[in-house]
Amino acid sequence: MRVMMKVSMPVEAGNKGVKEGILPRTVMKFVEQAKPEACYFFPERGRRTALFFFDLEDPTMIPSVAEPFFSNLNASIELTPAMNLEDMKAGVAKAMKNA
Repeated sequence: MRVMMKVSMPVEAGNKGVKEGILPRTVMKFVEQAKPEACYFFPERGRRTALFFFDLEDPTMIPSVAEPFFSNLNASIELTPAMNLEDMKAGVAKAMKNA
């Protein structure tokens, strides 16, 4: 299932992560493992924040994708199912048939 993972880290942990290289190493290791189709980085409410869109093949993967962000960057994590345009079209077509 495609998911959006939102990662948000406190300023202090983010600052330390940048200075010590932990932040880019954590992100790049995640990117190598999960192979997200898209990654976005932005400030939100004064915190470094990232959105990653990737295929979560099995719910048992949640700890392995989230734990490095928790332990390395003191980040908060949100996982949300997500659809691209093709998924939405297919889902709406199915819903219309079942309505």
